[in-house]
Amino acid sequence: MPAITPLNAVHRATGARMVDFGGFDMPLHYGSQLEEHHAVRRDAGMFDVSHMRVLDLAGPDARDFLRHALANDVAKLVTPGKALYSCLLAENGGVLDDLIVYWRGGDDWRVVVNASTAGKDVAWLRSSLERRGAAVVLTVRDDLAILAVQGPHARAKAWQALPQIAPATAALLPFHAAATHTRRGELFVARTGYTGEDGFELMMPADCAADIWYALEGAGVRPCGLGARDTLRLEAGMNLYGQDMDETVTPLESGLAWTVDLSGERDFAGREALLAHAPSRRLVGLVLAETGGVLRAHQRVVAGNGHGETTSGTFAPTLARSIALARVPAAVRPGDEVRVEVRERALAARVVKPPFVRNGASLVG
Repeated sequence: MPAITPLNAVHRATGARMVDFGGFDMPLHYGSQLEEHHAVRRDAGMFDVSHMRVLDLAGPDARDFLRHALANDVAKLVTPGKALYSCLLAENGGVLDDLIVYWRGGDDWRVVVNASTAGKDVAWLRSSLERRGAAVVLTVRDDLAILAVQGPHARAKAWQALPQIAPATAALLPFHAAATHTRRGELFVARTGYTGEDGFELMMPADCAADIWYALEGAGVRPCGLGARDTLRLEAGMNLYGQDMDETVTPLESGLAWTVDLSGERDFAGREALLAHAPSRRLVGLVLAETGGVLRAHQRVVAGNGHGETTSGTFAPTLARSIALARVPAAVRPGDEVRVEVRERALAARVVKPPFVRNGASLVG
């Protein structure tokens, strides 16, 4: 049986279509995936992302440990509440997971990892802590729920629904977080997301998740499911673990070179492998240039200097066009034309640099 989030009963009472995702019983949509997508681009929508795992690390060695564990350098976090996107790498440079790490101040850190990889992430981190003899306590926060509120009006509606968070978050910068304390526990508010829109990710005690969900809904925030979340994140050019990257590819082959800090002499897991092997492939965006099909994952891409494969693809509601991410030979560049094999037809597509959409606007012409 799949696991459930603290909001499972709410989803079912709302009439959501439920599916198994990453071992969790999750809402695919609440009636119209298309309307949910547009709600986030034009107004405000919310997602239950409580299947993701929150890990808290605390102790005098936590900063040094994370500098070794992650491909990006947490030494960049010099302001409490600042967030950093990074990858956790295997020694061969393959991507074990992509994650966000927050410095909470002092010796306290928070890491949010993907649902499908949480078990192996925790095992890897605990094993590495033990090998290094690091003075760090790692706590898996199964007692927390996470809601993502996204869209151009998301913050305003979140403040309307939850006025207690306004003082701490009114001046919050993107990729920063702040905590507020309520009678039911801490409410951790991060100005991050996975849709290409502004908004908040809220981490809270599981027993108050339903109350917060209903308060947000009462303020006009639309419930949204995994279907809209996928089309939104793909328009935003954001990778999905297990599709666009995994342990068989490096971040340098996955459009994630910006999440790897190779400057200086810092030793981190996977560094030697990344330096030893120049990437022969790269992840690019594709926009279908003719009619006759929709780009999906695992379609063959033929370029002038080799071939590759789409990793994610969809019809993009904001653009009214089909788009994809594809891993192709490293020589392929934005502006090139390739052919994608769609149902035994070779359809023309234009190579672009993701994202395709940001803050509701097309970036691909």
